[in-house]
Amino acid sequence: MIQNTLHTNPTIAVVGLGYVGLPLAVEFGKKYPTYGFDILSSRVFDLKNGLDRTRQVGLEDIQKSHFLRLTHSLEDIREANIFIITVPTPIDRYKKPDLSLLLKASEMIGGILKPGDLVVYESTVYPGCTEEDCVPVLEKFSGLVYNRDFYCGYSPERINPGDKINTLKTIRKVVSGSNSETLLYMETLYNSIIPAGTFKASSIKVAEASKVIENAQRDVNISFVNELSLIFDRMNIDTFEVLEAAGTKWNFLHFKPGLVGGHCIGVDPYYLVHKAESLGYYTQVILSGRRINDNMGLFVAGKVVKMIIKSGQRVDQSRALLLGFSFKENCPDIRNSRVIDIYNELRQFQIEVDIYDPWVDKSEALEEYDVSLQDNLRDKKYDAIILAVAHAEFKELDYLNLKRNPSSIIFDTKAILDRELVDARL
Repeated sequence: MIQNTLHTNPTIAVVGLGYVGLPLAVEFGKKYPTYGFDILSSRVFDLKNGLDRTRQVGLEDIQKSHFLRLTHSLEDIREANIFIITVPTPIDRYKKPDLSLLLKASEMIGGILKPGDLVVYESTVYPGCTEEDCVPVLEKFSGLVYNRDFYCGYSPERINPGDKINTLKTIRKVVSGSNSETLLYMETLYNSIIPAGTFKASSIKVAEASKVIENAQRDVNISFVNELSLIFDRMNIDTFEVLEAAGTKWNFLHFKPGLVGGHCIGVDPYYLVHKAESLGYYTQVILSGRRINDNMGLFVAGKVVKMIIKSGQRVDQSRALLLGFSFKENCPDIRNSRVIDIYNELRQFQIEVDIYDPWVDKSEALEEYDVSLQDNLRDKKYDAIILAVAHAEFKELDYLNLKRNPSSIIFDTKAILDRELVDARL
């Protein structure tokens, strides 16, 4: 029985120490013997020395987690009886779900799975993925039978990188289990570290679906205001002024136009689309929203080029500055950053482009996107300055000093600067 096996003596292994896994391991490590496992030895080494490149936790947080042990050795986590898998679930170049990391983690855990163990998935997937794709791998590599010898749970992650208010402990956690007993155990386990409490989903599929629609809904809402921005640009109307006026009504939804990237909003809708298409349903609203959002970088770049031409400057002799490269403000995460779309499009016009982002690791940007980030902005002058990410530091820059001449343009895609200072906004 799962209750008797685990409630009295849980030993937890969190697999994957990224934005999701690390905060989870730290919290569990305050109460239970916990292993924080990552296949990258460099990641484990950094964390042991108090360096978290995601900036989610600090050395003090790790030190308070008295029962946490960080490791990259699979042998170390064999003794665990609860395995929580938090690996990334990206999309491939064709915008199809890439389950390779998830299935590899399942294979790895399957190889050390024991009777009575619980495997919990937190990675974002399409409905049915846990039981239809992951469980067979666990069974194959363990030789055990699902819901007889081992059990599964699903609790979708709700980490918001860079957000210090809505955190693991303050966001209510959805939990689900492979049977009623597992569900009750999942509720007890997560309630023990999350003061905000839990919500019991009736099945693993329901929990999976709840996560994937959270971000699909946000994606569609943002695509609506992005489309408004495209329309109002042709009318020479400031979209943010329109939204401010409309927002005076009590039931108006406050979404803003902008680039939509990251590991969730720009990815998760494709998981739902994939599952729908496998069932013979071809989505209309979700995919149309994705197309609008995926093209916003090209729109920004195109407008910048037109404004440079209008200013009288030769495009192929111009120099542009992109402020920000992470996918969102006050966060170092560059996964699926759509700022790269602006960069690539401007380069197509032979514009020299500098990128400055004090939050982003320069070596990571070079490795992932083959772009070099500037160390600083000293003695730099530009024909076009594009504020792409609303980092707090960018509010304090001397923009007039960055302009090459009075006709140089400032494009504020996030509407955080003084309206009188900028030449264009989304």
